[in-house]
Amino acid sequence: MSRKSSFQKLLDFLDRLEDEGLWYRLDHFRPETICVCVDVPGERWEVEFFADGHVEFERFRSVNGIEPDGELEKHLKLHTEEYGNDNDTDNIQP
Repeated sequence: MSRKSSFQKLLDFLDRLEDEGLWYRLDHFRPETICVCVDVPGERWEVEFFADGHVEFERFRSVNGIEPDGELEKHLKLHTEEYGNDNDTDNIQP
């Protein structure tokens, strides 16, 4: 039995997402991986395909649902207080 290449695993996974009608995007966070970010209601998945053939899956779930008005500004301030603001606008992500 032949083993699938890491590229074939990635292609098969993308085909599956398309068959299921799930929205995704590809990212490249680490030199040895391609990450597939999948958004589903209440969750975000990060599926990383490594050059050596293994796959890592991480799931981020919403615990509170939709936040009340004003929470975004509160959390932006908390993030700035915790991590600082280096004014590097080149790395801002939505």
